[in-house]
Amino acid sequence: MDNKDIIGIRMLSAATSVPGQGVGSAYMEQVSLIKEQKDLFRVYENKEKGLAQINHVHTVNPGFRMKMDSHHVNVIYVHFLPTTLNGSIKLPPLSFKIFKAYVRSTYKKADEIVVVNPIFIKPLVEMGCLEENITFIPNYVSQEEFHPLSEEEILQGKKKYGIDPEKFSVLGCGQVQTRKGVLDFIETAKRLPDVEFLWAGGFSFGKMTDGYKELKKAMEEAPSNVHFLGLLPREEMNLVFNMASLFFMPSFDELMPMSILEACDCKKPLLLRNLDLYPGIFFSHYDSAPDVEGFVREIDSLRKDKEKYLHYQKESEQIASFYSKEHVASLWREYYPRILHKWEGKKKLRWGK
Repeated sequence: MDNKDIIGIRMLSAATSVPGQGVGSAYMEQVSLIKEQKDLFRVYENKEKGLAQINHVHTVNPGFRMKMDSHHVNVIYVHFLPTTLNGSIKLPPLSFKIFKAYVRSTYKKADEIVVVNPIFIKPLVEMGCLEENITFIPNYVSQEEFHPLSEEEILQGKKKYGIDPEKFSVLGCGQVQTRKGVLDFIETAKRLPDVEFLWAGGFSFGKMTDGYKELKKAMEEAPSNVHFLGLLPREEMNLVFNMASLFFMPSFDELMPMSILEACDCKKPLLLRNLDLYPGIFFSHYDSAPDVEGFVREIDSLRKDKEKYLHYQKESEQIASFYSKEHVASLWREYYPRILHKWEGKKKLRWGK
């Protein structure tokens, strides 16, 4: 790269425009992390003035796709695959087909792809993307924002949200969607009436949400031990994670759940559905079950067996350590200079004087 020591990176994202999305949290964390690397990078967000050599596209908006040009190394962040849109949003069949095709073509247009978990690599290659242009870099969560709180702070939080401080509490998190397993969350709660169940998140896409009517009815008819907290500001979420005894993710399909990393930073044990995704990114550091019957059994066991509970609490700390800020920062410090060097002779990059 000659003497061009400082690389300009333009972050293109609309991830924070819809509240309650994990991709929004991931965007803020990643941008904050890169901005700290001032010896190597200068970061410009969206229309912010500045000369960049790399466009890093975080969301597939048409306006961002149009900025993929010959004057930049164009990186796209893959947080989802077209197939994972099923169960998230509901569109007319033709519109859905067109949107999926648009997503595929946008991924293929990029020079480089960053995936948030390695399970995406094979489907992207099958889609026509070159494997040598795909890099796995995981998300991370700032331990300054997510960390254990004092017992007094937790009690105050439970009082604020109407949670019984004497009962074992289970937290689910994310948009209210069919694929998130909200109906199984409610059914599990029905079978454990002496356990408090909290869900942080709402209908981010309103009536476009897949299964909207069924989910809304189920929420309205949920038992009194289920507390839907709605869409909450990010700064409130550390308290909500701390109020829980256990983090429970019953999703049928996941990408790279930021909420799991946030729960781990708060030292909460994890109960997840058996998904092929998890062993590759969370190894064996979590409890799991395949269905409602299994969820009920494991929650009951974790609240009664202190040794088992402490075991999975320590396992969560292992996940938090692996996805540490320092480790992920080192990956980005290697990544951007490497791809710039790789594409420099093929692009008409613009540098300042």
